[in-house]
Amino acid sequence: MSTADHHPASLATQPLFAPIGRWLERCAGTGLPDHAALDALLAEAAPGTRSGGGAPIRFVPPGETPAGYEAHIFARGEVPTRSGDWHDFFNALAWCAWPRTKATLNRLHVEELQTRTAAGLSGRGPRRDALTQFDECGIVVVSADTEIPALLAAHEWEAAFWDRRQRLARTTRFLVFGHATWALLRAPFFGLCAKALYRRVAPDWLALPADAARADTDAWLAHAFATMIGDFSPRSLSALPLLGIPGMTPENECAAYYRDTRQFRPRRAHEAHAAIL
Repeated sequence: MSTADHHPASLATQPLFAPIGRWLERCAGTGLPDHAALDALLAEAAPGTRSGGGAPIRFVPPGETPAGYEAHIFARGEVPTRSGDWHDFFNALAWCAWPRTKATLNRLHVEELQTRTAAGLSGRGPRRDALTQFDECGIVVVSADTEIPALLAAHEWEAAFWDRRQRLARTTRFLVFGHATWALLRAPFFGLCAKALYRRVAPDWLALPADAARADTDAWLAHAFATMIGDFSPRSLSALPLLGIPGMTPENECAAYYRDTRQFRPRRAHEAHAAIL
């Protein structure tokens, strides 16, 4: 069992934890914060955060949610959070980092559920599946380079991660959104992927302070989801092998690493290109 199993602060300086690093640093003791401490972190990080239905967000022990998880949060603002559970802890920190987008996803879940019910459709449907995939495993690839996002979205892994390695480091940021991805990143493994959306920005965006860049991305994501929901499905998201990101593992310090198709799968002919927004 690693130190990170008991000390969230030990993760704070790792690059893919950057969106929540400031709150991980606050969790210096052993174990995970209780519900009151998580509420306090949210009140400090994003005061006034509300659900998609306008209810103030707070973290509560799990209980009966007859209407369903998202509908319960939408109506009551109560986010079921298991004590001592890393997955739920990271979900609470996702609300701290991405409050506008989390609320938008919550609203879209409920609206889609209502739409399908009114139409007599059973099951979750592709839109809700995609919303959940991004909520759990999402990453935003933000780049001031016109070529790198297109290469990554096309699964041209060696061309993006190796041939343009220095350009990628200068121009591209990888911002994890998904709380399940953070939980898995405590012990990264071969083949670990996130579900990516790609955003092109002007070069001066890269000079923004970290908090400003995160808040700007939160606003951008919330707007993007609200406007593209009609066409949103799992095909809108692109798999991104996280161990390909420079610095994630010493093994990716050679071109041959990116030729292992067990991890760096080529894009199949029938697959749609992920959107670059």
